[in-house]
Amino acid sequence: MSLAKGRPEQPSEKTASFGTTHWSVVLLAGQGGSPKADAALARLCQSYWYPLYVFVRRLGHSHEDAEDIVQGVFARVLEKKYLRGADREKGRFRSFLLVALKRFMANEWDRANRLKRGGGRQVLSLDEENIQRRYLTEPADELTPEKAFERRWAITLLDQVLGRLEAELVAVGKGRFFEELRVCLSGEGTPGTYAEVGQKLGMSQGAIKVSVHRMRQRYRELLRLEIAKTVAVPEEIDDEIRQLFAALA
Repeated sequence: MSLAKGRPEQPSEKTASFGTTHWSVVLLAGQGGSPKADAALARLCQSYWYPLYVFVRRLGHSHEDAEDIVQGVFARVLEKKYLRGADREKGRFRSFLLVALKRFMANEWDRANRLKRGGGRQVLSLDEENIQRRYLTEPADELTPEKAFERRWAITLLDQVLGRLEAELVAVGKGRFFEELRVCLSGEGTPGTYAEVGQKLGMSQGAIKVSVHRMRQRYRELLRLEIAKTVAVPEEIDDEIRQLFAALA
């Protein structure tokens, strides 16, 4: 059994190139909006909801207030109120959202908070109990709200990449292979690990090493594709990846 046989199809040059990403679609629609841009923005917002929630909680707000604040800023963003000010030359989506959140809290939260809790702002579906439980398991540290946001952004994005890789392998019947070798993606695999996994999967140690190399390569490709969705120009991808790993350091 090897990863090469039945291996997920590699992205074509067209697919792997920067192309038209979620965030570039949103930026282009900043003056008018379109169903395509709305859908792209909604997908991005869903991914960034929890990192922003962590930021607000680190400022000292309660779970209920943090939830309302983040829903409120997304209501504003989804209504295109802030897109006109988005800088296409420095179009990192996470930076745009953090600025939007701070502006919302400074200018609108006090007024919005006088309305009925939530104010009709449930623009994204949430599992409230899970959000609260998830935040309570966050590590105790002295990170600033900004640093906590950056770290949670990085973890969320890497989780999405890992999920895409798993889905690809499961789709071709390699689910067990992924489960056995996922620890090796971070470089933690050892000859002993390879030998043990090889025995479980009926593969030689050499075949395992080759398969791990290919899986890491695909993981890197998926990471670049995921990052590309959140920046405005392809030249920002490498810098964004560096910042991602810096946030985890």
